[in-house]
Amino acid sequence: MRISMSLPKKLLNEFDEVLKDRGYQSRSKGIRDALKDYIVRYQWMNEMEGDRIGIIAVIYDHHYTGVMEDLTDIQHDYRDYINAVMHVHMTEKYCLEVIVVKGDVKYIRDLTEKIMRLKGVEHVKLTSTASGEKIDRT
Repeated sequence: MRISMSLPKKLLNEFDEVLKDRGYQSRSKGIRDALKDYIVRYQWMNEMEGDRIGIIAVIYDHHYTGVMEDLTDIQHDYRDYINAVMHVHMTEKYCLEVIVVKGDVKYIRDLTEKIMRLKGVEHVKLTSTASGEKIDRT
């Protein structure tokens, strides 16, 4: 099936550079592979169950009106699952928040997806593992 999409010029140029570096002969093949990766990551996140511990890395444009307040409001709503937050000034425009989370993965997933939907947020990545309760210490 053929589709059409609009992309910012900078994003397309960066994507084309990645394709070139990885040896792709076709932009369409690169887009298919990127979409498959996105779907696999989504499925992985939805298949997790039980208590987890992890990190949510969030990159956002701190000049975007309201994004810092929205991010703080969401973190307050999920304070029972957040153990720590670290804020890093990356550039004049971008900040990184590293959010350490622990608890039922359904709430961690909800937290992650709410952050992903915020305008001004450029990138969100959840990395998690089992909560450590089952690690054998013998």
